[in-house]
Amino acid sequence: MDSSKIAKQMIDFQKTTFDNTFNAMVLLQEQTESMASTVLNQATWMPEEGRTAINDWLKAYKKGREDFKKGVDENFKRVEDFFNAFDKGTKTKK
Repeated sequence: MDSSKIAKQMIDFQKTTFDNTFNAMVLLQEQTESMASTVLNQATWMPEEGRTAINDWLKAYKKGREDFKKGVDENFKRVEDFFNAFDKGTKTKK
């Protein structure tokens, strides 16, 4: 088996593993966000500044998560492009 093909399969496996793990984390975070919203709605004693701070924190957390996913996806794409270019270069030399 071609070493380039093995490397591609390893990268595909790592990407699939990352995507599945990331999606599980997203589900957990969304559930936690839902619970936090429920608590905030029931906490009549909490001042508006506290509610705003928690909501801003949740938004920042979600944005950070999305930025992280975007960065990882971009780097997986770079690796895939590298192997595709390597394959094309190898095939033209043969």
